[in-house]
Amino acid sequence: QVQLEESRGGLVQTGESLSLSCAASPSASGIIFTIGTMAWYRQAPGTPRELVAAITSSGATDYLDSVKGRFAASRNSIQNMIFLEMSRLKPEDTAVYYCYAEGHSGGLSDPWKPFATWGQGTQVTVSS
Repeated sequence: QVQLEESRGGLVQTGESLSLSCAASPSASGIIFTIGTMAWYRQAPGTPRELVAAITSSGATDYLDSVKGRFAASRNSIQNMIFLEMSRLKPEDTAVYYCYAEGHSGGLSDPWKPFATWGQGTQVTVSS
């Protein structure tokens, strides 16, 4: 019902910055939706997927301890977008970054129901 599209990641050097964005859109004509929480997760090789940053519909934020002070998440709820500004990047930040959103969706003939969905992931690589 709802799809997420992340911007391209990239290859950067240690200490540099990179920005990511994610936009939510209906997967079919006539679908409408509202979003509660949007978030960024990441998964490095050989590790579980972990929460990087989350923003609720009220604007409350939560960050992974290792990125506090370096990463900043922001959100445009009207445009259904979330952003991630990453600075002072480290090799440990290398991972596939995934956008996540949860909310409710429906249509003229569809019941209003909850959803949770993921983007396809975008690669961020930080060279040592």
